[in-house]
Amino acid sequence: MVFKKSKITLAETEQFSKLIIDYINGEDSLRPFYTYEPKIESFKKVIEDKSKEVIDRTILVDVLKKQYLKSNIQAPNLDLLLEKNTFTVCTGHQLCLFTGPLYFIYKIISTINLSEALKKQYPDFNFLPVYWMASEDHDFEEVSSINLFSKKVSWNNLEAKGAVGRLKTNSLVSVIDELKQILGDSENAKELIQLFDDAYVKHSNLADATRFLVHNLFSEYGLVIIDADDSQLKSEFSDIIKDDILNNTNYKIVNQSIAELDKIGVKPQVNPREINCFYLTDSDRVRIENNNFTNETLTLELKEHPERFSPNVVLRPLYQQKILPNLAYVGGPGEIAYWLEYKAMFDHHNITFPVLIPRNFALLNDEKTNQQIQKLGFTISDVFKDTDKLLKEFVSKNSTSELSLQVEQEKLTVLYSEISVKAIAIDPTLKASVEAELQKAVNALKNIENKLVRSEKQKQEVNINQIKKIKDKFFPEGSLHERFDNFSPYYLKYGKQFIVDLKEAFAPFEFEMMILE
Repeated sequence: MVFKKSKITLAETEQFSKLIIDYINGEDSLRPFYTYEPKIESFKKVIEDKSKEVIDRTILVDVLKKQYLKSNIQAPNLDLLLEKNTFTVCTGHQLCLFTGPLYFIYKIISTINLSEALKKQYPDFNFLPVYWMASEDHDFEEVSSINLFSKKVSWNNLEAKGAVGRLKTNSLVSVIDELKQILGDSENAKELIQLFDDAYVKHSNLADATRFLVHNLFSEYGLVIIDADDSQLKSEFSDIIKDDILNNTNYKIVNQSIAELDKIGVKPQVNPREINCFYLTDSDRVRIENNNFTNETLTLELKEHPERFSPNVVLRPLYQQKILPNLAYVGGPGEIAYWLEYKAMFDHHNITFPVLIPRNFALLNDEKTNQQIQKLGFTISDVFKDTDKLLKEFVSKNSTSELSLQVEQEKLTVLYSEISVKAIAIDPTLKASVEAELQKAVNALKNIENKLVRSEKQKQEVNINQIKKIKDKFFPEGSLHERFDNFSPYYLKYGKQFIVDLKEAFAPFEFEMMILE
């Protein structure tokens, strides 16, 4: 299987915010909020800038080796990270059950492809793709289910508290049994079930299980998987944690950036708190308040138990850039939006702000659906249109009767204009009454037109239902299917070749919607 690829702009899909489109297009108004343009030529400068920072590569490599050993998997060449000419490009994501929505796969492939493109452009350096596991998130509901063949498969864990990476996975046995019934007994299904079983049943917590699963899906591409929920790594970040708790520095800086963004019409994606850290135990993750620590107790606690301090969404990017020799962050529109709030914070701490690279976006089509679309007289790009608009276009195009009353509306406007002239000549105050009557008449015509369309829809009910079914396929619950569907159905059909061919179809710096058939 090799994907046939076509593309449309993100603006044409009407699925993306003005902010992300402006960022991709390099609008001047956003330039103060990032350092480097999302172009391969920008990496010459970011390599130069990041090289000036002190990164404890020895601690980083030691921690990574221990984590891979814990999951009993063969690590990529981590010793490369000890070399000063080695850098990373990173993406991050929650520990969603069985990888969660399709775009999780897209983010990692986008990151791998970027690292390979950089190696070709800058052969004197090494570039490692990194998946940063969001193991300290505590929103269990967001990671606890997947959508599979229009069915929601959920992990009902009543004991789920605290950081999701530390959750025990023993109760997932019944969920995997449920998957067996859904996925069937084909060779690809057996392979996938075995992978899930090896990941979630043979590892004691969600972080170790996710590392095993992601590693096995992308093992041949040198992907580095990091769990930053680690005392050694957090020791490297303890000074910034201390400053955040005692001085609320980041709260002040990010709020100022939000105010500047508001001036150009950009609303905040993330609002900082006065303290952007949680206190973490094995069973809970609680917000730190201003009166929790004195300078002395905080200094002591950070020294003895740095693992108990958990950065939130504001501090996590700073933490990432502090401990990794990282050049770029690959993310979705929401992530790019909140990173733009942080540049001034990075500047304050003298930490290099990475190149922000939007991930690849894709709509996956198949031959059967494509034939249906063509038979209905549409192209695949038409599926991005609003459903009502699409249905109206179809009904109008295929009706034997004229459904539009636009001509009649224009005649009505002319008629009432003539009436208005006569009325004003007699009494100028009658103008408003005539205009009101015109509006009533126009509304009546529109009502009749809607009834004509509804009647025609009833005649074409079979085709109308097919259009709705196609729309639901690509936009389940009104959302792009990459944000909803799991990768498993595609793995059932194509096996691991699915990932191979996606990687071949995706390319860095292609900031468009790819349609893959």
